[in-house]
Amino acid sequence: MRLGSRTIAASIAVFFAAQSVLAWGVGAQRFISGKAIETLPPEIRGFYENSATQIRSLVAGPTQSIESDPNEARYHVLYLDRYSPFPFDVLPRSYKAALAKFGRAKLDSNGRLPWQVGVYSAKLTTAFRGKDWDHVRQFSALLANFVAETHDPFNMSDPKDLRTGTSPGLQGRFSTSLVERYSMFFPMRPNDAYFVNDPTDSAFENCLASHSWLEVIENADRRSRAGLADYTDEYYDRFYNAIGAVLIRQLSEASTEVGAFWLTSWVNAGKPSLPQ
Repeated sequence: MRLGSRTIAASIAVFFAAQSVLAWGVGAQRFISGKAIETLPPEIRGFYENSATQIRSLVAGPTQSIESDPNEARYHVLYLDRYSPFPFDVLPRSYKAALAKFGRAKLDSNGRLPWQVGVYSAKLTTAFRGKDWDHVRQFSALLANFVAETHDPFNMSDPKDLRTGTSPGLQGRFSTSLVERYSMFFPMRPNDAYFVNDPTDSAFENCLASHSWLEVIENADRRSRAGLADYTDEYYDRFYNAIGAVLIRQLSEASTEVGAFWLTSWVNAGKPSLPQ
């Protein structure tokens, strides 16, 4: 059994290393967590404002860990196309039910992102309940990372499954380069944080909504590159003009959702008084 587990883990590591999973870049993760604080009600906003520096320093940790341990990539993706065509309803949202139906190896190779959101929502609730403020900050950052990942469309489809003609590196251009180049101009208006009834189910809904943007982004990339020899400044200006509204929408919704998940964990913990 141990040998089998190591073999599966090694296979998953090789697989994800070959896919070069990028996810949101560090800049996007920090941008989202900062905007998320603005969505919070006064009862908890002060605590998060005072913790902003620590959260920003920790929020990209799970993404950066993929470089040293490709196995970590399984927590950042959910390759929906590998299960069935839209609406992907053959995949149970309960992890136990999905495990019984597909087995651990398949779940790991196709990604466990929405369940990871559920795990860290519970961890943050426990930290709030125990008034363990260091872990509240740590788990807030980690949860923010995984919630944000549910809003990156390219985390929902194996790069091999994208349409023929999709140019390599598109995820990096959309999820990292556009943010680095244009974020200071984003007209971001995230909504107020709200209570999330079922964190795992909500994460699944985010993944489904994100997946729906893939073809739109691929088409915009193809049009933006037309007539150009490389990915020049002109390409990025064209790409941003074509797809910037989608990018801003995903970042804004991610910010709202991160705030919502923080608020939900605090409420589920009984609304403990927070240090100021």
